[in-house]
Amino acid sequence: MSSLGAVVDVRVHDSAEVAADAVIGRGTSVWQYVHVREGVVIGSECVIGRGVYVGPGVQIGDRTKIQNSALIYDPAIIGSGVFIGPAVTLTNDLYPRAVDPDGSLKRADGWTADGVTVGDGAAVGAASVVLAGVTIGEWALVGAGSTVIRDVPAYALVVGSPARRVGWVGRTGERLLPLPDGQWQCAATGDTFEDLGESIRLIAR
Repeated sequence: MSSLGAVVDVRVHDSAEVAADAVIGRGTSVWQYVHVREGVVIGSECVIGRGVYVGPGVQIGDRTKIQNSALIYDPAIIGSGVFIGPAVTLTNDLYPRAVDPDGSLKRADGWTADGVTVGDGAAVGAASVVLAGVTIGEWALVGAGSTVIRDVPAYALVVGSPARRVGWVGRTGERLLPLPDGQWQCAATGDTFEDLGESIRLIAR
């Protein structure tokens, strides 16, 4: 028998720690040893895997999956339909230090957090690290183990450390195919895109 409790269609495991003012949408499951901090908003039909940390004020859309041991530091904004793989870290500090120049312990009010933004439908592969302040565009795909230090365009496929773009993907995550007229198309959905050089734009669905 599952040790998940159900309250108004929200399932929260007994071992999870969820702040009293956190908002969790209907149909969402929060699994073992998850820590959801103050002011967090999680949409409906999400899955928050074992050992996930969600920092204060983080916003998560609907039908998003955050896999085991992911660390989502505030003030990240995660869209709907997003996949965050196991052990992914979304950071929030460009100049991390434990102490101030005088050697005193740095306090929470001694620095400004800069969160990561992840667009609708995007996916961040297992064990990737995303630098503070980076935006990952809608439906982009970050390959497993990548280190993302700059913004990722919508529909881009990026891999490596530091991550670089190696192609374009559609809504299924499969690579787009080049067309003779310089456009791109998804073989699975038929979606067609205009090539803008450093980005692409959906023109037909």
